[in-house]
Amino acid sequence: MQRFLGQLLLLLGLLGLLGPLRAGAQPGEATKPVALPAEVRLLPGPAALPVTGTYTVAFRLRGGQLDKYSDFPELEGFKKTKKTKTITTSIVQGRRFTDLTITQNYVPYGEGDIVIKPFQLTVNGVLLRASGTTVHVGPALPPNPGSMTKPASPTAPLQAVADLDKMFGKPRPALYQDVPDHAFLAVLADRPRVYQGQGVRVGLYFYLKPEDQALLSFHDFDDQLPPLLHELHQATAWQEPGPEPSVTPDTVRHRGEKYLRFRLAENLYYPLTPQPLRFPPLALTMVKFKLLKKPEPGQDNRLAGYKTYLSPGLTVPVLPLPGGRAGTVAVGDFRQVEALSTSHPRVGESFTLAFGVQGQGNLAAVLAPTLATRPGLDVYGPEAREEPAPGGGRKLFRYRLVARRPGPLYLDSLLRLVVFDPATGRYDTLRPSLHPVVRGTSLAPDPLPKPGEDPFYGPALAGADATLQPLDVYADVRRYADWMLLALAGVAAFGWWRAGRRA
Repeated sequence: MQRFLGQLLLLLGLLGLLGPLRAGAQPGEATKPVALPAEVRLLPGPAALPVTGTYTVAFRLRGGQLDKYSDFPELEGFKKTKKTKTITTSIVQGRRFTDLTITQNYVPYGEGDIVIKPFQLTVNGVLLRASGTTVHVGPALPPNPGSMTKPASPTAPLQAVADLDKMFGKPRPALYQDVPDHAFLAVLADRPRVYQGQGVRVGLYFYLKPEDQALLSFHDFDDQLPPLLHELHQATAWQEPGPEPSVTPDTVRHRGEKYLRFRLAENLYYPLTPQPLRFPPLALTMVKFKLLKKPEPGQDNRLAGYKTYLSPGLTVPVLPLPGGRAGTVAVGDFRQVEALSTSHPRVGESFTLAFGVQGQGNLAAVLAPTLATRPGLDVYGPEAREEPAPGGGRKLFRYRLVARRPGPLYLDSLLRLVVFDPATGRYDTLRPSLHPVVRGTSLAPDPLPKPGEDPFYGPALAGADATLQPLDVYADVRRYADWMLLALAGVAAFGWWRAGRRA
C-alpha cells in the first residue's frame, strides 16, 4: 500500500512538471524581459518661461542604442548652453523599456515674444521635424515675500532664503543651525557722475568674508550670468567689455573690514546722450549651507539650501558738455604725442609727421585733426593707428609732407585737435610744438603742358572735326521721334480696323 501511494505521488509530480511544458513555456521564461523596437520622438520646449528660465529642445529614444544625431539648432533670441543626458530603464509585464533623453538648454537674451523657426533633427537616420512656434518670455519671477529675511543692517541689501528642505523633506532640521553670513551683491561705479562721452567703469561684484567661504557656493552660474549681463546693457552708451568673470577673488577693504570680492561682470561705458545710466536691481542665487550642531567625524556636516542676494539699483548722472559740442570733440584725460621722421627735411623730399593723443578716454571718439592749408606745403593723409589699452590707449595720425620752399616750418598753424578735460571742465586745443627747418632751394612750379604736346590728345585734337553744330539739334531729334510715334500709332489703328472687318 505504501509503495502504491509513493508511485501515485511521483506520477502527480511528473504531471505537474509536464503541464507548463505542454503549454510551450520553459522554466525561467516567465521572468525574461522582451525588448521592444526602437522609437524616436521629439520633445518640444515650454510655450512660456521667465527671462531667468531655460527653454529646452529634446528627443527621446526608446528601445535602442544611440548611434549618432545631428547638432541641435541655433535659436534666434536664445543662447545655446549645456546639454543633459538622462537614461531610465523599467520592466513592465515582462517587457523592458529603456528611454534615452538628450536635452539641449537655451537661455533667452531678453523678454518678449520670440519666434522659433521650423527646424530638423536626425537621430539614428530618422528625420525629426519641428514646426515653428512662438515662445513668450516674461519677467523674472520675484522672490517669495514670505521667505525674505531682515538685513543685518539698514544699509545692507535685502536677502531671500529658500531651503531645499521644502522639496526633499527636512532631514532632522533640529540637528542643523543656520549660521549668519556677511555676503552681499553690489553694482558699483568708479565715478559718482560723468560728462557726456566720459568713461565710467561699472561692475557687478559679490562680496564675501573669508570666514564665510564654507557657508556659500555658486549655483548654476553659467545659466544665471547671461540674464545679468543683459540687465547691465545700456542703450544710450558706447560699451566696451571688461575682463572676463573671475573665479579667483580679490582681497579688498569695505568699510574697514576685509572681504573677498568676486568679479561677476565689468564693463566700461561712454554715455552718448545726457540721459543718466540706470542699472536695475539684480538677483543672484547661491547655495547656502547649514552646519551640524554636533559635527560627526567622517560625515558631511552641512545641509545645502538656496539663498538669493539682491543688489540695489544704481544711477550714474550724465552732465552735458559746455557749449553743446558733444560728438565733435573727444572727452578724456589726453596728452599730445608727436614725432617727425627728420628734423631737417629738404625741399621736394617727403617726410612724415605723426601727431595724436595718449591717455584715458574713448579712442573711437578721437577724430582726425583739423588740417589748414598752407602755400608751399603739400600734405597727404592721414593714416590712423590705434594702440588700445584698458580704458584708453594711444591714437596716432600719420601725415606725409612735401615742402616746396626752404625755411622754418611752423606746424602749430597746420594741425589742431580740440579735446575736453573732465577734470578741469574745460576745452583744450592740442597743437604740434615741432618747428623743423626746411633746407634747399625753392622749386619753381612745373609749367602746364600744352594740349598739342600731349602724345594722345595732340593727334586727336589735330584730326577732330571743327564744324559747328546747331544748338537746336536736340529739339529736331525730339520732333522726329514724335512723328515716328504718330506714324506707328496710325499703322496700329489701321491694322486693328482691318482685323475687325475680317471678323
